[in-house]
Amino acid sequence: MCTSALWLVCVSLLFSTSLSCYQCFVDVQDSLRLCWGHVLTEYNVRNIDTCFKKLDRIFNYHEGVIEAGRVGEGYEKQLKEILNAEILPMVEEFDKKQNKDTVYEERLQTAADNFIAAAFKLPRVSGCFPPCGFQSAGAVYNCITCQYDSCQFPLDCPVKEIKVTENSRSQMWCDVPFHLPTDIEVIWRFAEEVKTQQVDQFKEVTAGVDPLYSIPSARLQHQGTYQCEIYSGQRSIVRLYYYLTVTPQVVAGHTELQEIFDLSLLPGGRLLPALGGPPHSLLPLPSPPLLIACLTALLLLLFLSLGTLYWSSIPEQTSYAEQADEDLGF
Repeated sequence: MCTSALWLVCVSLLFSTSLSCYQCFVDVQDSLRLCWGHVLTEYNVRNIDTCFKKLDRIFNYHEGVIEAGRVGEGYEKQLKEILNAEILPMVEEFDKKQNKDTVYEERLQTAADNFIAAAFKLPRVSGCFPPCGFQSAGAVYNCITCQYDSCQFPLDCPVKEIKVTENSRSQMWCDVPFHLPTDIEVIWRFAEEVKTQQVDQFKEVTAGVDPLYSIPSARLQHQGTYQCEIYSGQRSIVRLYYYLTVTPQVVAGHTELQEIFDLSLLPGGRLLPALGGPPHSLLPLPSPPLLIACLTALLLLLFLSLGTLYWSSIPEQTSYAEQADEDLGF
């Protein structure tokens, strides 16, 4: 009866404190065997309660132990092996034997230091990719809760804007920057006309494994919010949102023509220079002296041309007159 009561008291003391890597991996029965012979040197009496407080101080509240246990997913088994390799030999050695508290202090502190050194060699967490989605590969082991903590990101990602012209093709990808399980299911939903993230406003349109949602020819009725949700088993991993705006083709054509017209004309109706030139600039005019010289040269060239034509026509006129005299018998 006394033994059972003592066991219950020890268990309550052990779990009344916060958990740590020690409680996550060391069996309660082994802890009782370890502390059975703990003797207070000052009073020369056995005291199991003080032994559990010592375990609590060295392991439970030790920041180095907690930080060393923050390993990536799947490495908690190695943590257990490392800690048991330090504690279980002590359990066998101290079981049913009395040892002074100073011996316990030294041996437990050494076990904690060895655990920290070995645990820090295990792979750390790969990291989280913001801003959304449940990322199992980014989860980290928590010795306080004895389970993995997720990245603490919301499932819902921010809404992305997509603008297309009527009758054009539109594509949306259900893609995330972190690793996904192999057994995923992709469900696409649609909320017509509205921009929203309220789940109850969506209606399911497709379900499968294809992350691509394609609209071959966008119509006005395609405008609205598209939700893509990725599942692994029964667990939702992430929800992506796309708000699609469809511009009518007539309006789009009119807008493009108006932009071309606005960009093609300068004040006064003058056309823009060729592409590549400075905006809103005309070709520079030559200086007045140069213009006068060019005009003078053109006039001189014109007069010389006329003079040449005149003088070349005189011999022909003389020859015609002489021929007429001969025909008349002069």
